[in-house]
Order: sequence, then structure tokens, then C-alpha cells
Amino acid sequence: MMFETRYETMSAAELALIRMERLQSTLNRAYLNVAHYRRTLDGAGILPEDVRSPADLQKLPFTTRADLEKGYPYDMFAVPLREVVRIHASLGKARKPIVTGYTAGDLKAWARLMARFLTGAGITRDDVLQISFRYGLMTGGFGFHSAAELIGASVIPADIGNTAEQAAIMHDYLTSAIACTPGFALILASRLGELRINPKSLRLRRAILGAERLGAGVRSRVEQALGVEVFDSYGSSVVLGPGIAGECSAHDGLHVYEDFFIPEIINPATGEVLGPGEKGELVITTLMREAYPLIRYRTGDITMVQEGACPCGRTHVRLAGFFGRTDSTVKVKGTSVSLDRLREILAAEGVATRIQLHLCREGAFEKAVLLVEIGETFFFDRMRDQKVFIEKLEKNLHTGTGLHLGVKLVPFSAFRGDAPVVDERDE
Repeated sequence: MMFETRYETMSAAELALIRMERLQSTLNRAYLNVAHYRRTLDGAGILPEDVRSPADLQKLPFTTRADLEKGYPYDMFAVPLREVVRIHASLGKARKPIVTGYTAGDLKAWARLMARFLTGAGITRDDVLQISFRYGLMTGGFGFHSAAELIGASVIPADIGNTAEQAAIMHDYLTSAIACTPGFALILASRLGELRINPKSLRLRRAILGAERLGAGVRSRVEQALGVEVFDSYGSSVVLGPGIAGECSAHDGLHVYEDFFIPEIINPATGEVLGPGEKGELVITTLMREAYPLIRYRTGDITMVQEGACPCGRTHVRLAGFFGRTDSTVKVKGTSVSLDRLREILAAEGVATRIQLHLCREGAFEKAVLLVEIGETFFFDRMRDQKVFIEKLEKNLHTGTGLHLGVKLVPFSAFRGDAPVVDERDE
């Protein structure tokens, strides 16, 4: 099933034509209305009309997260604020959140993209979709919500938390599909067991997952625990929200909606554009964003383009899953946090030693523990003093990131290798 068959099955020639028209419009809008892009293009000696094909994008500078942070709050907007009908922002409690705006046209386009994904995942007007993503400044819940209503499905805006209530809703309200993070799906499965609700007694058939990397191990656990077919999605709150790419019923990669985005895979060290089958950093240029156009935005996500045609008949390229990050950013319980931010918070308490973040699952629940190398400046003779110090660090980390992280003071020999993050959540 397809929501917009014409666009989803476009020939290469048709797609190239529509993308070039939209790219020229985007470049002109950004150049005329966003000071950052006017400066960077002028600095590179490039005008929008110099870009005559998607390949010419390689002449343009990259856009980084640091560029967007400098534009806080509205300097990256390409339309007057009176034309912005919704504002979202990234979370994670960094020094400056990234604020993004949406025109009425942006919201309609976003709903269409997400409707493509949900339709490809088998969602129809006969479904009851329980959306267990955060509603608020984050984009997650809203993207799914508008698309489901556009399709005509019944929507339960469940938000996150209160797993006992959500499990009861799944049972009583005849939920046929759930949209949530992989971790939350596992927690719900565990809560069903505690409530003695047999997953086979539910109408639930599909789990639409996103906001976290979905590994093969977690996918299998969700499928077995809930008895569902799992569909993976990819989004970015900076670029749009969910709706950049999504998995179809073939389960052979995530289709990028190429009439709305130009994806590039680059060598993160050199910036060189890589070919299909080569792992690198995903770079995205938006083609239809009115309020917040992005040109060659470095997402920091490592992926590669899947080779070959998809059996589903869609002609857009596919991404072969995600394999990590180029930076020290990691998602914990659906929230992005960087190791640099953790070091900054610790430094305020005089802690400047090495750290290592350990992530795992205890049953269905994520556990995050920060190992901090014992230093001369905070060596304690009494266990009580050490306990008070650790509690203070944990409180400051929660205040600074919004996450509950355990802290352990250990010798460096207790670290597992040199990697800043040890992630065992998919094992």
C-alpha cells in the first residue's frame, strides 16, 4: 500500500526534475532570508543559480549543529515569525536548544510524509494507533498524530509514562498499532506480564518504532514479547521530526523521501561523498521546508545507502539502518546527551578526570551508569562523604541533562577499553 503512489514510485528522470526545481527554490529562500546562508554562500563565492544539479551541492559548505545553536532562537528562520504556526525545540538541556519553526505548509507536508510511512507499515483507517511518544516541545508525538488522522485511523494520544494505564488502554481500547521507542515497547511488554494480560489477547498487530537506534536483538525481543510486526523509522527534530525515512513491509532498509530531502553519505573526516554500500555520515538538504530550510546539514548519524531495488515498488533510495554517531552524542531513553555535556557538568564540581558511560538493559528497562575515574581532588576517607558527593553529581547531571544517570567512582582499570560509551542495550 502507498499513500502517494505518484511520488513514491517516480522514475529517476521525474525525480531529478522535481528535486532540481525544489532545490533552486530552497537555495534562493535560504540565501535571501537567512543571514547565515547568505554569509556562507558569499564566503564560498557561490550563488544559488550556480547549483544546476544535485551534484553541485558538493560545492556548498556544510551546516552543523553549532551553526544552528548560534542562530538561537529565530535567526535560522526563513519566514517572518507571523507565518510560523508552530514552534518545536530540541531537548537534552544543552546550553542552547535548537528552535525550529513550521509554517502551515510545513505541517501539511510533514503529515503527508508521515502518512507515507504509516501506510507503508500497513496502517489504514481501520486501525487504532496508540501514540506513546512525548507530546510537547519535542516533535515525536505530533508527527505521528497528524499523519494518522490524515489516513483516517483512530488516534490515542497516550504520551509517555504511566505504563500500567497504557497497558490497560492497549487492552480496553482495542489498540491495533503502537508508536513508541524500542525501549518503551519492551517496558510495556513487561508491564503486560505484570498485569497478567496475554499479548495474544490484544488486537495489537504492529509496532512503529523510532527515536532510538533499533538493533536486531531489540527488534526480535519486541516482536516476540508483543507478537507484532516491527517497523523502524528515522527522523531528526532539527530537520523535521519523524518522517525523513521509514521501513516498508519488505523490511529491507528505510526509504528516504527523496522528493523532500536530498541525502548524502560522506566521509566524516574528509567530507568526501561516498557511494552506495559505503558507511559514512548522513547529510541532509531539505527541499520543501518553508520556515526552516537546511542545506547540507550534518546529522552525525552513521549509515549507508542500501543497494538494489526494493520489492515494494518504491523507487526512493533506502538507508541500511544506523550504526552509531560521529560524535560523542548518544540517545538515552529517547533523549540525546553528549559526553562533552556530561564533562562540562562534572567540571563545575571540580571533576576533570576521564569518564565512560555504560548503557544496558535490566529486563525491559534501560540503565545508564557513568564511570568517573577517581582523582586526587576527590578522594574520600569516609564512605559517607563519598556517598554525599556521588549523590550531588547525580543530581547535577539530572538537572543538566534531564536524565537519571548513576555515578560510580572507580579506578581507570575498571573502564572497558578506551571507548567513551559502552552500549550493551542491543545484546
